[in-house]
Amino acid sequence: MIDLCNGMHKMNDEILIPRSEHLARLAAFKDKRLIKIVTGIRRCGKSTLFELYQMHLLGNGAAPEQIISLNFEDPEHEGLLHYKKLYDHIKSRLIPDKMNYVFLDEIQNVPEYERAADGLFIQKNVDLYLTGSNAHMLSGEIATLLSGRYVEIQMLPLSFKEYVTAVQGEGNLQKAYADYVRYSSFPYALALGDDRRRINEYLGGLYNTIIFKDVVSRKKIADPLMLDSVVRFMFFNIGNLLSTTNIANTMKSQGRPVSIHTVENYLSALTDAYVFYRAGRYDIKGRQYLTTGDKYYIADIGLRYYLLGTKNVNMGSILENIVYLELLSRGYRVFVGKLGNTEVDFVAEKPGGQTEYFQAALTVRDQATLERELAPLNNIKDHNAKYLLTLDMDPEAAYNGIRQLNALDWLMTDTSKN
Repeated sequence: MIDLCNGMHKMNDEILIPRSEHLARLAAFKDKRLIKIVTGIRRCGKSTLFELYQMHLLGNGAAPEQIISLNFEDPEHEGLLHYKKLYDHIKSRLIPDKMNYVFLDEIQNVPEYERAADGLFIQKNVDLYLTGSNAHMLSGEIATLLSGRYVEIQMLPLSFKEYVTAVQGEGNLQKAYADYVRYSSFPYALALGDDRRRINEYLGGLYNTIIFKDVVSRKKIADPLMLDSVVRFMFFNIGNLLSTTNIANTMKSQGRPVSIHTVENYLSALTDAYVFYRAGRYDIKGRQYLTTGDKYYIADIGLRYYLLGTKNVNMGSILENIVYLELLSRGYRVFVGKLGNTEVDFVAEKPGGQTEYFQAALTVRDQATLERELAPLNNIKDHNAKYLLTLDMDPEAAYNGIRQLNALDWLMTDTSKN
Protein backbone atom coordinates (compact mmCIF):
# COMPACT_ATOMS: atom_id res chain seq x y z
CA MET A 1 0.00 0.00 0.00
CA ILE A 2 1.26 3.49 -0.85
CA ASP A 3 1.07 6.12 1.88
CA LEU A 4 -0.87 9.02 0.45
CA CYS A 5 0.19 11.59 2.98
CA ASN A 6 3.85 11.24 3.85
CA GLY A 7 7.13 11.70 2.04
CA MET A 8 7.90 12.52 -1.58
CA HIS A 9 7.76 10.01 -4.41
CA LYS A 10 9.70 9.73 -7.65
CA MET A 11 8.20 8.87 -11.00
CA ASN A 12 10.13 8.99 -14.27
CA ASP A 13 12.97 10.87 -12.48
CA GLU A 14 10.56 13.64 -11.48
CA ILE A 15 9.93 14.40 -7.81
CA LEU A 16 6.26 14.20 -6.98
CA ILE A 17 5.23 16.27 -3.97
CA PRO A 18 2.32 14.61 -2.17
CA ARG A 19 -0.77 16.77 -1.79
CA SER A 20 -2.21 14.85 1.13
CA GLU A 21 -5.47 16.76 1.57
CA HIS A 22 -6.34 16.58 -2.14
CA LEU A 23 -5.35 12.92 -2.30
CA ALA A 24 -7.52 12.20 0.72
CA ARG A 25 -10.48 13.91 -0.94
CA LEU A 26 -10.06 11.84 -4.09
CA ALA A 27 -9.79 8.68 -2.02
CA ALA A 28 -12.94 9.62 -0.10
CA PHE A 29 -14.89 9.81 -3.37
CA LYS A 30 -13.46 6.59 -4.84
CA ASP A 31 -16.15 4.50 -6.55
CA LYS A 32 -18.84 7.03 -5.64
CA ARG A 33 -21.38 7.84 -8.34
CA LEU A 34 -19.92 11.28 -8.96
CA ILE A 35 -17.54 12.70 -11.56
CA LYS A 36 -14.47 14.05 -9.75
CA ILE A 37 -13.32 17.32 -11.39
CA VAL A 38 -10.03 18.86 -10.23
CA THR A 39 -9.66 22.51 -11.25
CA GLY A 40 -6.88 25.06 -10.89
CA ILE A 41 -4.22 27.12 -12.63
CA ARG A 42 -1.80 25.38 -14.98
CA ARG A 43 1.11 23.56 -13.31
CA CYS A 44 -0.42 23.72 -9.85
CA GLY A 45 -0.10 19.95 -9.57
CA LYS A 46 -3.30 18.50 -11.03
CA SER A 47 -1.55 15.98 -13.30
CA THR A 48 0.81 14.97 -10.51
CA LEU A 49 -2.17 14.48 -8.23
CA PHE A 50 -3.61 12.03 -10.77
CA GLU A 51 -0.29 10.19 -11.02
CA LEU A 52 -0.05 9.82 -7.26
CA TYR A 53 -3.65 8.71 -7.00
CA GLN A 54 -3.10 6.11 -9.70
CA MET A 55 -0.13 4.84 -7.67
CA HIS A 56 -2.48 4.59 -4.71
CA LEU A 57 -4.99 2.58 -6.75
CA LEU A 58 -2.30 0.20 -7.97
CA GLY A 59 -1.01 -0.20 -4.44
CA ASN A 60 -4.48 -1.07 -3.22
CA GLY A 61 -5.41 -3.86 -5.63
CA ALA A 62 -6.28 -2.22 -8.94
CA ALA A 63 -4.70 -3.79 -12.02
CA PRO A 64 -2.90 -1.54 -14.56
CA GLU A 65 -5.46 -2.38 -17.25
CA GLN A 66 -8.22 -0.97 -15.03
CA ILE A 67 -6.67 2.50 -15.32
CA ILE A 68 -7.21 4.60 -18.46
CA SER A 69 -5.33 7.92 -18.42
CA LEU A 70 -5.28 10.53 -21.20
CA ASN A 71 -3.72 14.00 -21.15
CA PHE A 72 -5.15 16.33 -23.79
CA GLU A 73 -2.10 18.57 -23.74
CA ASP A 74 -0.31 15.64 -25.41
CA PRO A 75 -0.43 15.78 -29.26
CA GLU A 76 -0.61 11.98 -29.21
CA HIS A 77 -4.30 12.31 -28.36
CA GLU A 78 -5.23 14.86 -31.05
CA GLY A 79 -7.34 12.23 -32.77
CA LEU A 80 -9.59 12.08 -29.71
CA LEU A 81 -10.47 15.79 -29.59
CA HIS A 82 -14.06 15.01 -30.51
CA TYR A 83 -16.39 13.91 -27.75
CA LYS A 84 -17.80 10.91 -29.68
CA LYS A 85 -14.38 9.60 -30.71
CA LEU A 86 -13.20 10.01 -27.13
CA TYR A 87 -16.23 8.21 -25.76
CA ASP A 88 -15.89 5.33 -28.24
CA HIS A 89 -12.16 4.98 -27.58
CA ILE A 90 -12.61 4.71 -23.83
CA LYS A 91 -15.66 2.45 -24.04
CA SER A 92 -13.70 0.01 -26.20
CA ARG A 93 -11.05 -0.25 -23.48
CA LEU A 94 -13.37 -0.86 -20.55
CA ILE A 95 -12.96 -4.17 -18.74
CA PRO A 96 -16.34 -5.82 -18.13
CA ASP A 97 -17.23 -6.83 -14.58
CA LYS A 98 -14.49 -4.65 -13.08
CA MET A 99 -14.35 -1.02 -12.04
CA ASN A 100 -12.46 1.11 -14.58
CA TYR A 101 -10.71 4.26 -13.38
CA VAL A 102 -10.73 6.86 -16.17
CA PHE A 103 -8.53 9.97 -15.89
CA LEU A 104 -8.93 12.74 -18.47
CA ASP A 105 -6.41 15.55 -17.98
CA GLU A 106 -7.01 19.10 -19.32
CA ILE A 107 -10.40 18.04 -20.59
CA GLN A 108 -11.37 21.61 -21.57
CA ASN A 109 -9.39 21.00 -24.78
CA VAL A 110 -12.11 18.60 -25.97
CA PRO A 111 -15.10 20.52 -27.39
CA GLU A 112 -18.37 19.34 -25.84
CA TYR A 113 -16.38 17.15 -23.47
CA GLU A 114 -19.39 17.06 -21.15
CA ARG A 115 -21.27 14.80 -23.57
CA ALA A 116 -18.50 12.19 -23.39
CA ALA A 117 -18.33 12.62 -19.60
CA ASP A 118 -22.08 12.16 -19.28
CA GLY A 119 -21.97 9.01 -21.42
CA LEU A 120 -19.15 7.52 -19.34
CA PHE A 121 -20.86 8.50 -16.10
CA ILE A 122 -23.85 6.29 -16.81
CA GLN A 123 -21.58 3.24 -17.22
CA LYS A 124 -21.81 1.38 -13.90
CA ASN A 125 -18.20 0.19 -14.11
CA VAL A 126 -16.59 3.62 -14.67
CA ASP A 127 -15.15 5.88 -11.98
CA LEU A 128 -14.41 9.14 -13.81
CA TYR A 129 -11.82 11.80 -12.93
CA LEU A 130 -11.24 15.04 -14.90
CA THR A 131 -8.93 18.05 -14.63
CA GLY A 132 -9.28 21.48 -16.18
CA SER A 133 -7.36 24.76 -16.19
CA ASN A 134 -10.28 27.02 -17.02
CA ALA A 135 -13.37 27.71 -14.93
CA HIS A 136 -15.45 28.18 -18.08
CA MET A 137 -15.53 24.38 -18.39
CA LEU A 138 -18.06 24.31 -15.54
CA SER A 139 -20.30 27.15 -16.64
CA GLY A 140 -23.56 27.56 -18.51
CA GLU A 141 -24.94 24.56 -20.39
CA ILE A 142 -22.05 22.36 -19.23
CA ALA A 143 -22.93 22.85 -15.58
CA THR A 144 -26.59 22.22 -16.38
CA LEU A 145 -25.89 18.92 -18.14
CA LEU A 146 -23.61 17.66 -15.37
CA SER A 147 -25.61 19.20 -12.53
CA GLY A 148 -25.72 16.94 -9.50
CA ARG A 149 -23.30 14.50 -11.12
CA TYR A 150 -19.94 15.96 -10.19
CA VAL A 151 -17.91 17.22 -7.28
CA GLU A 152 -15.32 19.95 -7.87
CA ILE A 153 -11.99 19.78 -6.05
CA GLN A 154 -10.28 23.16 -6.34
CA MET A 155 -6.50 23.00 -6.41
CA LEU A 156 -4.00 25.78 -5.79
CA PRO A 157 -0.21 25.77 -6.01
CA LEU A 158 1.55 24.59 -2.85
CA SER A 159 0.25 25.92 0.45
CA PHE A 160 2.87 27.15 2.91
CA LYS A 161 2.54 23.95 4.92
CA GLU A 162 2.99 21.80 1.81
CA TYR A 163 6.00 23.90 0.78
CA VAL A 164 7.62 23.58 4.22
CA THR A 165 7.02 19.82 4.22
CA ALA A 166 8.56 19.49 0.77
CA VAL A 167 11.71 21.49 1.59
CA GLN A 168 11.90 20.11 5.14
CA GLY A 169 12.04 23.63 6.52
CA GLU A 170 10.16 23.16 9.81
CA GLY A 171 13.23 24.26 11.76
CA ASN A 172 13.18 27.82 10.41
CA LEU A 173 9.70 28.91 9.41
CA GLN A 174 10.74 32.54 8.85
CA LYS A 175 13.33 31.55 6.24
CA ALA A 176 10.91 29.10 4.64
CA TYR A 177 8.28 31.86 4.42
CA ALA A 178 10.76 34.30 2.85
CA ASP A 179 11.68 31.68 0.22
CA TYR A 180 8.04 30.72 -0.31
CA VAL A 181 6.93 34.24 -1.19
CA ARG A 182 10.05 35.12 -3.18
CA TYR A 183 10.58 32.08 -5.35
CA SER A 184 7.17 30.53 -6.12
CA SER A 185 4.60 28.10 -4.82
CA PHE A 186 4.36 26.18 -8.10
CA PRO A 187 5.56 22.64 -7.34
CA TYR A 188 8.14 22.43 -10.14
CA ALA A 189 9.86 25.61 -8.93
CA LEU A 190 11.19 23.57 -6.00
CA ALA A 191 13.30 21.56 -8.43
CA LEU A 192 15.03 24.82 -9.42
CA GLY A 193 16.24 25.52 -5.87
CA ASP A 194 17.04 29.16 -5.13
CA ASP A 195 18.26 29.98 -8.62
CA ARG A 196 16.30 33.18 -9.22
CA ARG A 197 17.24 33.32 -12.91
CA ARG A 198 16.03 29.80 -13.68
CA ILE A 199 12.87 30.33 -11.64
CA ASN A 200 12.15 33.54 -13.56
CA GLU A 201 12.65 31.70 -16.86
CA TYR A 202 10.26 28.98 -15.71
CA LEU A 203 7.66 31.46 -14.46
CA GLY A 204 8.02 33.51 -17.64
CA GLY A 205 7.24 30.51 -19.82
CA LEU A 206 4.32 29.56 -17.58
CA TYR A 207 2.94 33.09 -17.50
CA ASN A 208 3.09 33.41 -21.29
CA THR A 209 1.42 30.02 -21.74
CA ILE A 210 -1.41 30.94 -19.41
CA ILE A 211 -1.91 34.42 -20.85
CA PHE A 212 -1.74 33.47 -24.51
CA LYS A 213 -3.27 30.00 -24.43
CA ASP A 214 -5.84 30.24 -21.64
CA VAL A 215 -6.75 33.91 -21.93
CA VAL A 216 -5.86 35.55 -25.27
CA SER A 217 -6.67 32.60 -27.54
CA ARG A 218 -9.69 31.37 -25.60
CA LYS A 219 -11.27 34.82 -25.31
CA LYS A 220 -10.01 36.07 -28.69
CA ILE A 221 -8.43 39.15 -27.09
CA ALA A 222 -7.22 41.61 -29.71
CA ASP A 223 -4.75 43.64 -27.61
CA PRO A 224 -2.43 41.37 -25.56
CA LEU A 225 -0.27 44.37 -24.56
CA MET A 226 -3.25 46.07 -22.94
CA LEU A 227 -4.11 42.82 -21.17
CA ASP A 228 -0.54 42.65 -19.87
CA SER A 229 -0.83 46.23 -18.58
CA VAL A 230 -4.02 45.37 -16.71
CA VAL A 231 -2.39 42.27 -15.20
CA ARG A 232 0.58 44.33 -14.00
CA PHE A 233 -1.78 46.88 -12.45
CA MET A 234 -3.65 44.13 -10.62
CA PHE A 235 -0.44 42.45 -9.45
CA PHE A 236 0.66 45.78 -8.00
CA ASN A 237 -2.70 46.28 -6.27
CA ILE A 238 -3.31 42.94 -4.56
CA GLY A 239 -5.38 43.52 -1.45
CA ASN A 240 -6.80 46.83 -2.70
CA LEU A 241 -10.44 47.38 -3.56
CA LEU A 242 -10.76 47.51 -7.33
CA SER A 243 -13.51 48.14 -9.84
CA THR A 244 -13.57 47.95 -13.60
CA THR A 245 -14.10 51.71 -13.65
CA ASN A 246 -10.99 52.61 -11.66
CA ILE A 247 -8.89 50.14 -13.64
CA ALA A 248 -10.10 51.70 -16.91
CA ASN A 249 -9.48 55.21 -15.53
CA THR A 250 -5.96 54.27 -14.46
CA MET A 251 -5.15 52.89 -17.89
CA LYS A 252 -6.51 56.08 -19.47
CA SER A 253 -4.38 58.27 -17.18
CA GLN A 254 -1.33 56.31 -18.35
CA GLY A 255 -2.16 57.02 -21.98
CA ARG A 256 -3.67 53.55 -22.63
CA PRO A 257 -7.44 54.12 -22.97
CA VAL A 258 -9.56 51.00 -22.61
CA SER A 259 -13.31 50.55 -22.19
CA ILE A 260 -14.92 49.32 -19.00
CA HIS A 261 -16.49 46.47 -20.98
CA THR A 262 -13.03 45.35 -22.17
CA VAL A 263 -11.70 45.41 -18.62
CA GLU A 264 -14.65 43.27 -17.53
CA ASN A 265 -13.77 40.73 -20.22
CA TYR A 266 -10.14 40.71 -19.09
CA LEU A 267 -11.03 40.13 -15.44
CA SER A 268 -13.45 37.37 -16.38
CA ALA A 269 -10.81 35.63 -18.50
CA LEU A 270 -8.09 35.98 -15.84
CA THR A 271 -10.28 34.58 -13.08
CA ASP A 272 -11.49 31.79 -15.39
CA ALA A 273 -7.82 30.85 -15.90
CA TYR A 274 -7.28 30.92 -12.09
CA VAL A 275 -4.58 33.61 -12.36
CA PHE A 276 -6.65 35.68 -9.92
CA TYR A 277 -9.33 34.87 -7.38
CA ARG A 278 -12.02 37.45 -6.75
CA ALA A 279 -13.18 38.23 -3.21
CA GLY A 280 -16.49 40.06 -3.22
CA ARG A 281 -17.63 42.27 -0.35
CA TYR A 282 -20.07 41.37 2.42
CA ASP A 283 -21.91 43.87 4.61
CA ILE A 284 -21.58 42.32 8.08
CA LYS A 285 -24.19 44.51 9.77
CA GLY A 286 -26.71 44.35 6.93
CA ARG A 287 -25.95 40.66 6.26
CA GLN A 288 -25.94 41.09 2.51
CA TYR A 289 -23.52 40.62 -0.37
CA LEU A 290 -22.41 43.80 -2.11
CA THR A 291 -22.08 44.16 -5.86
CA THR A 292 -19.35 46.81 -6.01
CA GLY A 293 -15.71 46.98 -4.96
CA ASP A 294 -13.94 43.63 -5.10
CA LYS A 295 -10.45 42.51 -4.21
CA TYR A 296 -8.33 40.23 -6.37
CA TYR A 297 -5.67 37.85 -5.10
CA ILE A 298 -2.93 36.09 -7.11
CA ALA A 299 -2.65 32.31 -7.34
CA ASP A 300 1.14 32.56 -6.85
CA ILE A 301 3.19 35.41 -5.38
CA GLY A 302 6.21 34.30 -7.44
CA LEU A 303 4.40 35.45 -10.57
CA ARG A 304 4.21 38.94 -9.08
CA TYR A 305 7.96 38.97 -8.43
CA TYR A 306 8.57 37.72 -11.99
CA LEU A 307 6.45 40.45 -13.54
CA LEU A 308 7.13 43.43 -11.25
CA GLY A 309 10.47 42.66 -9.63
CA THR A 310 11.39 43.31 -6.00
CA LYS A 311 10.74 47.05 -5.78
CA ASN A 312 7.72 48.52 -4.01
CA VAL A 313 6.70 45.21 -2.46
CA ASN A 314 3.99 45.55 0.19
CA MET A 315 4.69 42.56 2.44
CA GLY A 316 1.46 43.17 4.35
CA SER A 317 -0.55 42.72 1.15
CA ILE A 318 1.42 39.58 0.34
CA LEU A 319 0.61 38.10 3.76
CA GLU A 320 -3.05 38.98 3.17
CA ASN A 321 -2.89 37.20 -0.20
CA ILE A 322 -1.43 34.06 1.37
CA VAL A 323 -4.03 34.03 4.16
CA TYR A 324 -6.79 34.34 1.55
CA LEU A 325 -5.45 31.39 -0.48
CA GLU A 326 -5.08 29.31 2.68
CA LEU A 327 -8.70 29.93 3.61
CA LEU A 328 -9.74 28.85 0.11
CA SER A 329 -7.66 25.69 0.36
CA ARG A 330 -9.37 24.87 3.66
CA GLY A 331 -12.73 24.97 1.91
CA TYR A 332 -13.99 28.33 3.18
CA ARG A 333 -16.10 30.76 1.17
CA VAL A 334 -14.23 34.04 1.59
CA PHE A 335 -15.43 37.64 1.36
CA VAL A 336 -14.10 41.07 2.25
CA GLY A 337 -16.06 42.37 5.22
CA LYS A 338 -17.63 45.84 5.36
CA LEU A 339 -18.78 47.24 8.69
CA GLY A 340 -19.78 50.88 8.48
CA ASN A 341 -16.69 52.78 7.38
CA THR A 342 -14.32 50.01 8.47
CA GLU A 343 -13.16 46.87 6.70
CA VAL A 344 -12.53 43.35 7.96
CA ASP A 345 -9.98 41.59 5.77
CA PHE A 346 -11.92 38.34 5.52
CA VAL A 347 -15.34 37.02 6.41
CA ALA A 348 -14.82 33.28 6.02
CA GLU A 349 -17.66 30.76 5.95
CA LYS A 350 -16.78 27.18 6.83
CA PRO A 351 -18.29 24.36 4.73
CA GLY A 352 -20.67 23.65 7.64
CA GLY A 353 -21.89 27.25 7.66
CA GLN A 354 -20.02 28.69 10.66
CA THR A 355 -18.49 32.14 10.12
CA GLU A 356 -15.04 33.30 11.23
CA TYR A 357 -13.40 36.72 10.89
CA PHE A 358 -9.74 37.37 10.04
CA GLN A 359 -7.44 40.38 10.05
CA ALA A 360 -3.93 39.97 8.58
CA ALA A 361 -1.17 42.43 9.48
CA LEU A 362 2.59 42.29 9.11
CA THR A 363 3.19 43.52 12.67
CA VAL A 364 1.11 45.03 15.47
CA ARG A 365 3.88 45.71 17.99
CA ASP A 366 3.15 49.42 17.69
CA GLN A 367 0.17 50.14 19.97
CA ALA A 368 -1.56 52.42 17.47
CA THR A 369 -1.30 49.76 14.76
CA LEU A 370 -2.65 47.10 17.13
CA GLU A 371 -5.66 49.25 18.00
CA ARG A 372 -6.32 50.02 14.33
CA GLU A 373 -6.29 46.32 13.38
CA LEU A 374 -8.46 45.31 16.34
CA ALA A 375 -11.06 48.04 15.82
CA PRO A 376 -13.05 46.40 12.97
CA LEU A 377 -13.16 43.07 14.83
CA ASN A 378 -14.24 44.77 18.06
CA ASN A 379 -17.12 46.40 16.18
CA ILE A 380 -18.58 43.01 15.21
CA LYS A 381 -21.26 42.19 17.76
CA ASP A 382 -21.81 38.49 17.08
CA HIS A 383 -19.97 35.72 18.90
CA ASN A 384 -18.20 34.06 15.97
CA ALA A 385 -14.46 33.40 16.20
CA LYS A 386 -12.21 36.38 15.43
CA TYR A 387 -8.49 36.18 14.58
CA LEU A 388 -5.66 38.65 14.13
CA LEU A 389 -2.81 37.02 12.19
CA THR A 390 0.62 38.67 12.18
CA LEU A 391 4.25 37.79 11.51
CA ASP A 392 5.26 38.95 15.00
CA MET A 393 7.11 36.17 16.80
CA ASP A 394 5.21 36.74 20.02
CA PRO A 395 3.18 34.42 22.27
CA GLU A 396 -0.51 34.06 21.49
CA ALA A 397 -2.58 36.89 22.94
CA ALA A 398 -6.28 37.64 23.33
CA TYR A 399 -8.17 40.96 23.25
CA ASN A 400 -11.90 40.87 24.10
CA GLY A 401 -12.13 37.38 22.63
CA ILE A 402 -10.00 38.19 19.58
CA ARG A 403 -7.11 35.74 19.26
CA GLN A 404 -3.81 37.12 18.03
CA LEU A 405 -1.83 34.30 16.41
CA ASN A 406 1.45 34.03 14.58
CA ALA A 407 0.46 33.66 10.93
CA LEU A 408 3.14 31.04 10.21
CA ASP A 409 1.95 28.86 13.08
CA TRP A 410 -1.62 29.23 11.81
CA LEU A 411 -0.56 28.32 8.27
CA MET A 412 1.08 25.17 9.65
CA THR A 413 -2.07 24.10 11.51
CA ASP A 414 -3.25 20.53 10.91
CA THR A 415 -6.58 21.28 9.25
CA SER A 416 -7.67 17.63 9.43
CA LYS A 417 -8.36 18.24 13.12
CA ASN A 418 -10.54 21.29 12.54
